[in-house]
Amino acid sequence: MGTSAMETLIRKRRTIRQFNGKRLTKETILQLLDAAVWAPVHSRKEPWRFILFMEEGRKQFSDAVLYTFSKEERERWAEKLEKDYCDSMQAHLLVVIDADPRQRVWEDAVGAASALIQNIQLLAWEQEIGVVWKTNEYNFDPDFYARTGVRTGERIIGTLHLGYFDSNKVPKPRPRTPVHQLLTYISSVEQSQQQ
Repeated sequence: MGTSAMETLIRKRRTIRQFNGKRLTKETILQLLDAAVWAPVHSRKEPWRFILFMEEGRKQFSDAVLYTFSKEERERWAEKLEKDYCDSMQAHLLVVIDADPRQRVWEDAVGAASALIQNIQLLAWEQEIGVVWKTNEYNFDPDFYARTGVRTGERIIGTLHLGYFDSNKVPKPRPRTPVHQLLTYISSVEQSQQQ
């Protein structure tokens, strides 16, 4: 049996950290999101909302990240960060959910938002748009929240940096553990009772 287009897409997608600066439009991002929101959701309410920084708005995002750094870190990284965040990366997307204290509701929302992010990554890859999904320390910093429009009672599930990339700079895949090493296979009632 041959490899399907979906399997090929899943296997070829990579995290991209080097972008070429080619202009990405808001309309393209909206198209990605319109399709990505069809991720599985375990509740009646879709758990996510989005904050998108593009064009001159990228400076606000960059400044918000820098604000969470120490003085020494700002001196060391400010120039590179601004170049990366305001020139080569074309969009910064925050995927935000409510911070629900009920564990099941919280885990359902995190799972759904993670599936949505994977949808974004695959849809973007199909259009030769690279994505890096960040969960850095600033994603948990109250000052970063205040400076980026994250509301009280919300949490960032991921910061996505998006932009076009050069196909000759795609990273090589990292190996995956063979599934047979990770699988517990139960084919009878007796087996499940012995475990």
